[in-house]
Amino acid sequence: MSTNPRLRVAAINFLNPAPLMWDFEHPPLANSLATRYQIDRMLPSECAARLAAGTSDIGLIPIAALATTQGLQILPGSTIASKGAVRSLLLVRRASQPLSAIRTVAADTASRTTLAYARILFHKWGNAAVPFLPMAADLDEMLAHADAAILIGDPALLALEERANRFERTAEELVYHDLAAEWCALTGLPFVSAVWCYAHNENLDENIANDFNQSRIHGLQNIDALVDEWSMRIPLSEETIRTYLTTNIHYVLDEECIEGMRVFFRMAAEVGALPPYELALNAPKPGAVAGTR
Repeated sequence: MSTNPRLRVAAINFLNPAPLMWDFEHPPLANSLATRYQIDRMLPSECAARLAAGTSDIGLIPIAALATTQGLQILPGSTIASKGAVRSLLLVRRASQPLSAIRTVAADTASRTTLAYARILFHKWGNAAVPFLPMAADLDEMLAHADAAILIGDPALLALEERANRFERTAEELVYHDLAAEWCALTGLPFVSAVWCYAHNENLDENIANDFNQSRIHGLQNIDALVDEWSMRIPLSEETIRTYLTTNIHYVLDEECIEGMRVFFRMAAEVGALPPYELALNAPKPGAVAGTR
């Protein structure tokens, strides 16, 4: 790690990790944590690159990076996952075109993890070789150039909010597939998007893991405040934000999520979406990852 007395943390300034960052951004612990951690915010894909380059010490990493970047180890306890519909990971297609007949998919390439999940699902849908075309996250523009579109994160949430308005504007009937719900239906396991990671050749004491897990616990105890904050930042209703943070996203890296990750890595390797990877993480002991969604 760096000689900087503070650990450099690669974080994501999106809605879904907001509860994980509570203590780092709010009193009473923000000031004391700032003496030990330097928070830098970036895109999810950049977090893995920072850890690989050694310019960050801890990062919130899309799980596909574990299979493509050597020397990463999971900081246990917290995750960004879903045990049902997540709303922020969508495959949108025209209703007249079944999944098996889609010829091109415009893909927001911000998350290799989501694209690996999508590739697994397309294999199961009988359309294994459909090409993914990299495009910016603009649904109208994507569907002007491809048969379907993959939207990730806040753009997906906004697309769902605008679903009725878009139909009134275009009269085009679309089907919105929630990729997390599709994965859960296929496997019976959670869709795991991201975890806190660090370089495995560095030793982190248990106080560091405790700092991150306590931040998650406190964040989930302050959902009302997060709803107030984020309703001022993004054009989503308070109800949508509350449901997203309390129902759609699951934040505890429990035994079920670990098994979901193992199945994801196995299936991703089978379809060629990721290189083979063996997850080296034991299931948590009872009480080791205390907290709820």
